Amino acid sequence: MAGRVYQYANRTIMKPMLSTRRRFLQTSASTLLVAPFVTSGARAASPNGKLRHLAFGASGQSWRDLEQFAHHPNWELAAVCDVDSRNFAQVKATFPNVRTYTDWREALAKEADLVDTVNVSTPDHMHAAIGMAAIAKGLHIYGQKPLTQNLAECRALTRAAREKGVVSQMGIQVSSSFGDRYTVAMIHRGDIGKVKEVHTFSYKKWGDMDPVPVNQASAPPAELDWDKWLGISAERPFIPDYYHPQNWRKRRDFGAGTLGDMGCHMFSCWHRSLALTMPLSVTSYGPPPPNAENWATNGKVEYLYPGTQYTADKTVKVTWYDGDQRPSKEVMDLLGEIAWPDQGSLYIGTDGLLLHTHDSTPMLLPRDKFRNVRTPKLEPINHWIEFLDCCLAGDPKKQPAANFDFAGPLTEAVLLGCVASIFPKQTLEWDAAQMVFTNSADATKFVKRSYRKGWEIPGL
Repeated sequence: MAGRVYQYANRTIMKPMLSTRRRFLQTSASTLLVAPFVTSGARAASPNGKLRHLAFGASGQSWRDLEQFAHHPNWELAAVCDVDSRNFAQVKATFPNVRTYTDWREALAKEADLVDTVNVSTPDHMHAAIGMAAIAKGLHIYGQKPLTQNLAECRALTRAAREKGVVSQMGIQVSSSFGDRYTVAMIHRGDIGKVKEVHTFSYKKWGDMDPVPVNQASAPPAELDWDKWLGISAERPFIPDYYHPQNWRKRRDFGAGTLGDMGCHMFSCWHRSLALTMPLSVTSYGPPPPNAENWATNGKVEYLYPGTQYTADKTVKVTWYDGDQRPSKEVMDLLGEIAWPDQGSLYIGTDGLLLHTHDSTPMLLPRDKFRNVRTPKLEPINHWIEFLDCCLAGDPKKQPAANFDFAGPLTEAVLLGCVASIFPKQTLEWDAAQMVFTNSADATKFVKRSYRKGWEIPGL
């Protein structure tokens, strides 16, 4: 069977390419461990003993999430919501009995009492609206990264999940990988001493330096509900391939650029390994956004954090680079003959270096010094299965590793860099408790956003 290998519960499993419901059921029954179904006090068990799921998003990352959830034998897809009905064909080919919706509000109104879990894998601007409403219904939530599109939404969503006592997990699956967890273990056991600084980088260019096209608007496809796709955002004409289905990440009203796309993945490892809290300040040295519509490319953002037990000083600097930006020659030369990777992080410690290529095994440098250092022993974790198992446990204190109390502050740090990019070469001092930039009222205006009339988010 064609597929991809992944690890779960100390077993290596071939991930099938799900093409039929029958194959899904056979795979679930024959290759996975069966966990008992335990409900929380707020929700009764389903008649067939399954975690019943409602998906927001039927293609792209949401489809990949559903493929992974489907490996759990006590999970079933009950309903899916997508504003583009063309995406339902793929879902129905595998889950023929699934109920479909094009309005997320209708989906929640009709399904909230029938399901237990949701995933919110839509464009970023709708994460908070859907997520807040799902949490209010007491539904466990798997939220894609970035958790929300702006800082105020992120704080509110994190607080809502905690107060409601739902199980939460952000879709930063790399944080459950061996590579990320090896890095955390190596930093914690002091392999490279205390960390002096970190450089983290991605080659991606989710920005657009060109002006918004003029005279290219057209009627949207009949299958796409453009008004519902816009959701909370201001009305604007449909431009083919400019927003939907993929390029929304480049647009300031809908995504968060390269930093929002990859930052949550790549910040998570050094946030966890250095036990970081919230930045004290943030400074952008990249180009500003070219206009009110688009994010820039080739960003560079410096964060200053309070030091911790794992850092060399009272503060520690972390620098983000994307697109064509890279660290200084002095920093890059530290790798010697080792090729600088497209994506990853370099930790500079008092006793050595740790190079963590994104989604790969970390490397301690210089190699001769660390030749005999042993790789930490870790149990495998599947990011999606961990979420479902915590939902089944019925204990709100049992949370997966990337629950919103971890993912919320992490996302806030990422989004601070997005705000900083609007004010290049200005060091913005951040008061996390009050959620204000103490030296810039102009920057503080970007902590929140305005919502289209009739699309306001309760709690914000």
